[in-house]
Amino acid sequence: VQLQACGGGLVQAGDSRRLSCIASGRSFNIYTLAWFRQAPGKDREFVAASRYGTSATYYSDSVKGRFTISRDNAKNTVYLQMDSLQPEDTAVYYCAAASFLHDDYYYITRYYNFWGQGTQVTVSS
Repeated sequence: VQLQACGGGLVQAGDSRRLSCIASGRSFNIYTLAWFRQAPGKDREFVAASRYGTSATYYSDSVKGRFTISRDNAKNTVYLQMDSLQPEDTAVYYCAAASFLHDDYYYITRYYNFWGQGTQVTVSS
């Protein structure tokens, strides 16, 4: 699976932005799809995930209630709708995929074996 993320840019605090990640390959619906982000000088951190086979979604506490992950299996695309953006959301955002990922591991980077190239989101105050 190859992942291509897009939609980043420069926004102001309080604005919204939607990221997209298009996957190549087949059997898109067997993958848990996630978004991670990495700010300068910090480790890559989990943002949100969409579990394969169900409508279950997971969020980090820092984005819960502001960000929404969704997927369109017919288009092989996963989205991250980001609302009420804050300067601390500034980071490079990565999409990731893992097939048949156990529910206990959705937030752990090392369990994802496919990664997109990242898209920069900068939120100015």
